[in-house]
Amino acid sequence: MAKTLPERPRAVLVGVQLPGVTDEAHAADLAELKRLVHTLGFDAVATVSQRRQRLATGTVLGSGKLKELAALTGGSGVIPSGAQSKTSKAREKWEAESESEDEASDALNAPDDAGADAAPDEDDGDLPDADMALDTDADADTGAEAPAIEPGPRPTVVVVDHELSPSQLRNLERATGVQVLDRAGVIVDIFHRHAKSHEARMQVEIARLNYLAPRLREAPGGRERQQGRGSGDSALELDRRRIRDRLAELREGLAAIQKDQDQRRYARRDQLRVALVGYTNAGKSSLMRALTGSAVLVADQLFATLDTTVRAMQPETRPRILVSDTVGFIQKLPHDLVASFRSTLDEALEASLLLYVVDASDPTWAAQLEVTRTVLREIGADVVPGKLLFNKVDRLDEAAQEALRTEHPEAILLSAHRPDDVALLRREIIAFFEASMVEADLVIPYARQARIGEVYEHTTVVSQAYDEMGSRLRVRGLPGAIARLTRSFQE
Repeated sequence: MAKTLPERPRAVLVGVQLPGVTDEAHAADLAELKRLVHTLGFDAVATVSQRRQRLATGTVLGSGKLKELAALTGGSGVIPSGAQSKTSKAREKWEAESESEDEASDALNAPDDAGADAAPDEDDGDLPDADMALDTDADADTGAEAPAIEPGPRPTVVVVDHELSPSQLRNLERATGVQVLDRAGVIVDIFHRHAKSHEARMQVEIARLNYLAPRLREAPGGRERQQGRGSGDSALELDRRRIRDRLAELREGLAAIQKDQDQRRYARRDQLRVALVGYTNAGKSSLMRALTGSAVLVADQLFATLDTTVRAMQPETRPRILVSDTVGFIQKLPHDLVASFRSTLDEALEASLLLYVVDASDPTWAAQLEVTRTVLREIGADVVPGKLLFNKVDRLDEAAQEALRTEHPEAILLSAHRPDDVALLRREIIAFFEASMVEADLVIPYARQARIGEVYEHTTVVSQAYDEMGSRLRVRGLPGAIARLTRSFQE
């Protein structure tokens, strides 16, 4: 009897289309969120979307859409609280602002107002704890139907395509009755699951703890002082202290690993180095395998590769050309992850050539390329020479390929699965480095003949002769490598 696979947890996606975001860009964001959720192990079975001038301060969505979302998950659509309701001028003002936000949302959902400017967002912290009776029609999309959902059990997770504050997460969970994740939390969790090396695990744990620390919640009765726990700190305070101690420990350990990596990079300073950079799932690992023959992981999922891999290009050249595969980028990548993976991105900063890998079959490739360039600009790698590669062109028809050639005549169009295309890219890489090489003469005394291998490793030997001084070699290589070799044999 064949085994039946366990059913994957079901999720509802939530997105708010803000002013300045086109329908195409909004749809692309939600499609990418669906892939992120699938990578995390959930099936997205419904989507709740709304156009607003800004995210609702307390619940992201307006009251009508929140009711629709709660109907999908089996929640109440209200934010319950055990606290007694109190009337105050501050609450009256907050309720008046919420009502005006809902009216503005109705106007924004009308076609004539789709391009209205967004009002500046405010963060007023936690909402009042009193129950809120939400108006089901206050901000529903005009003429919009309830979101369709695939048949099956109720969704158990809500995933929001925005970074949420702790109060927004808590309020949405109260209203929907299920777990709520935001985009940053999903990405951090995917990184946590995919990290394999010791360094990557430490980097991800730093980002994960930075994400979780402000979202810790006090357990019932946790505000009271706990006995036997030290100086009377609450459980929440102790948890936060443990996180701070763990972060300090991780940063110390990561600094030691990065010091060792810096030494290895310094040892490779005179070698020809190429770094593959680009959006996640653009095909960098496939190109890495095709260029180097290394058995790197190739998977059709987001963030399949987190660890930087450095391999020599095959067949080997003289001097050798090293190719490195870097972590992929994505829209709204949490800043803590960018900071944690700074040492990984240093491979791009110290490369001689950057290959910008773009998924040509993705309709939003231009926005993805801009994300890549923005992140590299932040670390100062935008000054490194680069080549633009449109990968996966085998999925495009001739007209689409011709349009790319016209728009970007300097780019290379290829598929990582076609050997002829990979061979063309290899020739382009070699030609790039040869253009900056020079020829020079090296004299290696007979007493140092054992080190002649260094010359063959870092340069191309054009000719070799012998005289009373030793071996006289005519070499071709990068000026820096030749200068270093000359100094080493003169000492």
